[in-house]
Amino acid sequence: MTPQRRQVYDVLMSRQDHPSASEVFHQVKEAMPTISLATVYNCLEAMTQNGAVKQVNLDREPSRYCANQNDHAHFYCQSCGQVSDVPLNETEHLADALDLPDGTDVTRLDITVRGTCARCALLEATPKS
Repeated sequence: MTPQRRQVYDVLMSRQDHPSASEVFHQVKEAMPTISLATVYNCLEAMTQNGAVKQVNLDREPSRYCANQNDHAHFYCQSCGQVSDVPLNETEHLADALDLPDGTDVTRLDITVRGTCARCALLEATPKS
């Protein structure tokens, strides 16, 4: 692992908010002022390809990155844009809930739930004076 990849990975491990490449770049740049945005993209691509991080794609928004390697889904708040991890019930295998053709081998299952987070729901429910 190169020093640049280590720094990018450390930034991802320190965050729970699924940052974009640009957000990772700005944080890495504080520790490595000479790093370029292209290098950060290359690091993220390499780590995604080898399974060290997950790329989270939400519609037409910039890709976000997640270092949580446990099986989980994502919750996307359509009000504030926050993405958070949602643990999965360990007693169920989600692929079993799908009616896939016989012989299908699921290698990856991405689930994103969309809605309003508790904080935004509270703000929306609060009467404005």
